[in-house]
Amino acid sequence: MTRRRYLQLDVFANRPGAGNPLAVVLDAEGLDDATMQAIARWTRLPETTFVLPPASADADYRLRIFSPRREVPFAGHPSVGTAHAVLEAGLATPKDGLLVQDGIAGKLPLRVEGTGSRRTIAVRTPRAQIGEIASATDPRLREALQGLSLGALPPVLMNGGRRWWLVELADEAALRGATPDWTAIGELANDTESMGLCVFARSQDPVYYLAVRAWVGAPSQFEDAASGAANATLAAWLASQNALPGSSGHYRISQGREVGHDAIIELRVDDQGDVWSGGRVVTVVRGDLDWIGN
Repeated sequence: MTRRRYLQLDVFANRPGAGNPLAVVLDAEGLDDATMQAIARWTRLPETTFVLPPASADADYRLRIFSPRREVPFAGHPSVGTAHAVLEAGLATPKDGLLVQDGIAGKLPLRVEGTGSRRTIAVRTPRAQIGEIASATDPRLREALQGLSLGALPPVLMNGGRRWWLVELADEAALRGATPDWTAIGELANDTESMGLCVFARSQDPVYYLAVRAWVGAPSQFEDAASGAANATLAAWLASQNALPGSSGHYRISQGREVGHDAIIELRVDDQGDVWSGGRVVTVVRGDLDWIGN
């Protein structure tokens, strides 16, 4: 039996229970696809990542990401959390403040700033593209948006590794008090081959600029506690509309309160138009994984 180092983390959080949970298997070499999927199904966490030796000298490690149902090409909180685990285990050292992870989405840099409990890690996300700008009266959206008080920007379908419908709501109170129609969101996700509906609103809070909720419609239906990828597509959309909050291209969002979390995600749109999504990470569980087979 091979013992493999195993961690459970809270991502986009400065304390356990606030962010998005993640499982990390650090010594994944020798595990086949079926075994990785079986482990991810067993953890029952949103994602489980597997760290492998890099395939080339220009990457620090290779990463595979699995949800309980399938492998995922890219996701924000697994990328940020795995980088934290790799640093904590001493498997890589940032060069000029950067790590490079290799995976299905290609080689992606992660910026590491600060040390200890105040360290933040941000991944440069795959470029997001506008798939379709729609109307709130679009038949595909009508039921999912029923009863929601909408903001100024039109609904948009964004492609950014994962496809999300993004919809601005009138204010933070409208967002916090919204009740998702899961049947309609599931139909929207299936009909448009998207993750579902991500709603956002401007905030007057001194800590964060936007409040965000991400309602996943397929293959299962749940509210995401903190989604780095969804927020990265949102940043790309706002940048395209000259609607980024603040004036520097850097801002924070709040997500997860409605499902018992309190995540803060930091977004930055750089001078090249790339979006960096990140935040703090807390290690909650350290141990070994004993796994004999499928």
